[in-house]
Amino acid sequence: MKTDSMTILYDNGESVREGYWQLVWRKFRRSGIAIFGSLVIISLAVLAIFSDFFTPSDPIKLNMRHTYFPPQTVYFIDSAKQFHFPPITYGMKQTVDPRTMIPKWGEDTSQVFRIDFLVKGYSYKILGLIPADLHLYAAEGEGYFYMMGTDKFGRDLWGRICMGSRVTLSMALFGTIISIFLGSTLGIVSGYFGGWADNLLQRFIEFVQSFPQLPLWMALAAVIPRGWDQLAVFAIMSFIFAMMSWTLLAREVRGKVLSMRETDFVLAAKEMGASDWRIIFRHLFPNNLSQIIVELTLTVPTIVLAESFLSFLGIGIQEPLVSWGTLMREAQTIQTLGFHAWICLPVFFILFAVLGFNFVGDGIRDAADPYSRH
Repeated sequence: MKTDSMTILYDNGESVREGYWQLVWRKFRRSGIAIFGSLVIISLAVLAIFSDFFTPSDPIKLNMRHTYFPPQTVYFIDSAKQFHFPPITYGMKQTVDPRTMIPKWGEDTSQVFRIDFLVKGYSYKILGLIPADLHLYAAEGEGYFYMMGTDKFGRDLWGRICMGSRVTLSMALFGTIISIFLGSTLGIVSGYFGGWADNLLQRFIEFVQSFPQLPLWMALAAVIPRGWDQLAVFAIMSFIFAMMSWTLLAREVRGKVLSMRETDFVLAAKEMGASDWRIIFRHLFPNNLSQIIVELTLTVPTIVLAESFLSFLGIGIQEPLVSWGTLMREAQTIQTLGFHAWICLPVFFILFAVLGFNFVGDGIRDAADPYSRH
């Protein structure tokens, strides 16, 4: 396999010879925007994996008495100017707007709930395997605290956002892995073998690219039977996204392999009797890994947006599964947006996920060429 290294001379006169991946990491960590994107991605991943831990109340339990609660405020100093730690929050009471005659919720300072940390609540399983009932925070006793308000069924919106992050991010990651595997493998095979195999694969790529992505996604998602098991729907949706996003990587990898297949390290491997598949997976694939990683970080946000859009239209993920797109479906009416604007909060998590992966992708793209000056 082809390897590159560079000798780094420090101010104290010490010199260290660093390999390619060490140089890539050195350049990547100097990019503030890439580090910020990495922190966003890590935060969302932790939120998805341990979503129940961060949720004080069961996000699937209906509570019609708490319908459309607005986000509650945390107070360290109460209305009597007294300091509290742990902090407190106030209960909610319903009033009627005298002008519009529409009921709305407001704070009831006669109800004071202390917010405790690391408390026991409803039971759940970590990663679906380990039983647990510990939660990061919760209101004391019979109190309640909805950090981002509730939906029309009185369910904690923050908890449902955390739950939805599991489905949206895992579907994007699963679909991206399929896409990356197909695109990189077919691109390397096409560029390495050339001839009729290259022509056949390139014509097939052009055929796939000739379809408009969004209408085809919508058509394929719409034909999924509503009675299917939700796990099957999840797998099929991931596969649909993957089938429409692998072609660009295949073209890019093919171009790099065309320039590599006549280089010294490939010719030397052939002379030593290495098989074609050994050359592909032992030599060509590792030397295209930086391009593959960049494409991975840029494909994930594309699938996140596609899933959110289709679920928003009602032809993607369906209840009882929860995704960021299904949560946004409630924000389709002007009335909801006007009186319950907090229902739109899931859109910020979509925004953070897309920006985070794009920032990391840009950082890796720049770091993949550690010998450049910019």
